[in-house]
Amino acid sequence: MNHFSSLIAKLLVGAVVLAMPPAGLTAQEVVVRPQPMPGPLGNPLKGWCPYTNAGEIYQPYSMVFQYVSWRELEPVEDDFRFDEWERGWDSELGKDKHVIFRVFVDYPSKPSGLPDWLRQSGVKETAYKDYGGGKSPDYNDPKMVAAMERFIAALGKRYNNHPRVAFVQLGLLGFWGEWHTYPRDELYATAVTERRVIDAYRKAFPDKSLMVRYARDYAGKQDWIGFHDDMFPEDTDNGFDWGFLAGVRRENRMDNWKIAVVGGEMVPGKARQWLGTDFDTTWAMLNRAHFTWIGPYCPALTNPKDEAFRQRSEDLVRKMGYEFQITELTHPVEAKVGQSARLSLKAQNTGVAPFYYPWSVEWALIDSKGKVAATHKTDWDIRTWQPGDFVEVADLLLNAPPGYYRLAIGIRDPWKNRPAIAFANDLPVADGWTILSQIQVVQ
Repeated sequence: MNHFSSLIAKLLVGAVVLAMPPAGLTAQEVVVRPQPMPGPLGNPLKGWCPYTNAGEIYQPYSMVFQYVSWRELEPVEDDFRFDEWERGWDSELGKDKHVIFRVFVDYPSKPSGLPDWLRQSGVKETAYKDYGGGKSPDYNDPKMVAAMERFIAALGKRYNNHPRVAFVQLGLLGFWGEWHTYPRDELYATAVTERRVIDAYRKAFPDKSLMVRYARDYAGKQDWIGFHDDMFPEDTDNGFDWGFLAGVRRENRMDNWKIAVVGGEMVPGKARQWLGTDFDTTWAMLNRAHFTWIGPYCPALTNPKDEAFRQRSEDLVRKMGYEFQITELTHPVEAKVGQSARLSLKAQNTGVAPFYYPWSVEWALIDSKGKVAATHKTDWDIRTWQPGDFVEVADLLLNAPPGYYRLAIGIRDPWKNRPAIAFANDLPVADGWTILSQIQVVQ
């Protein structure tokens, strides 16, 4: 038995080489049925998303959350300091992580995020004492609205196609950028201002998945927009008409998660409660709202002093967002150089949501030295891999010298320019490529 035959014999538990195939399979096809296993905890664009300055983080995470003030990003009119801000992304906790961000103007108990040049232009502020106090700007001042629109356009120019940015929260309006000023409702923006902000974001970020705090008014009418619940799971579906999902239901957006991301923050400081005695509620809300990520406060910031807490955390991460598991791969035993081999992949998404970007799905032939000899980019759209079963077919063009090759699949992260999404299967992974089988290329 040669090296590759030995490797595949160990690798393909449940695989069968069919010399005399049943109806529907051609001669000399390989059927691979890899063993399932719990998925990885660090897959990109899902799971925990803590602050970069949160202190110790106790569990794997793939994203970090960035609050930033408008004043920091535009201290002088039309002078944007994005470079300076981005350098902070590569802190010890943020390095190699994707980013979710929200820009705020008014963060209670913190200095105002309103740029001085806007204040000097005459935009009024009203002092308040709630939540530690602050100053709420006049969101409806025409100078304020026009400046927000210009600022959003600059954000989009910088980050719409920025591959490190995972999701963008609209922010800007209300306390913490959460689109409310409760209990000082009179300080909040009008529906007209909200609409202009939403339209500005949509125009500036046509390719990025955006999130707004509430499904109401104009925001609730947009089928492209995602939502964030910042009191998960306590107020996710609490039976009151102001609860997170109550608003989503009113606007008939309960299926929006199929095309637009849902996430948000766990009730700060209560991870032990929601992963302890009230875990059943947490699990139910995750499934009901179809969360993809949780942060910036999240259980990853809590030391898991018992195994039950750790296991429940891991269960939540695996259920959040997507979780791809391959059930069967069929392909020919061999194919000729320069010709194509038909691959059929059966799989399932065991998570609660799809993946929201068109990352490319690719196949690779890996040679005996572990080098990628050839790749083939499919036209598969992983955004269509909704929860449940799915099937994909591709004709793999074999532009490699004759020989035996390991056949591997990869989903490429455009930021890191390498395969990054791992599958919930007991399969070897090499440089991000998930090795599924062996194929021979012949002359």
